[in-house]
Amino acid sequence: MFVCICRAVTEDEVHEHCSAGATSVDAIGERCGAGEGCGTCLERLHEIVSERNATASTAA
Repeated sequence: MFVCICRAVTEDEVHEHCSAGATSVDAIGERCGAGEGCGTCLERLHEIVSERNATASTAA
């Protein structure tokens, strides 16, 4: 499923960037451009990053 239509970035790609060390929406944007177009995807990007960061902090 696409998260960012402007840059054709899928949810799987966002998760891959998070796994590779992206811990913020800005970091994801730097890697693939998501969130740097119209901004419609920013809410979903924040959700994904928050979920991933919460999971990472409980696993540590």
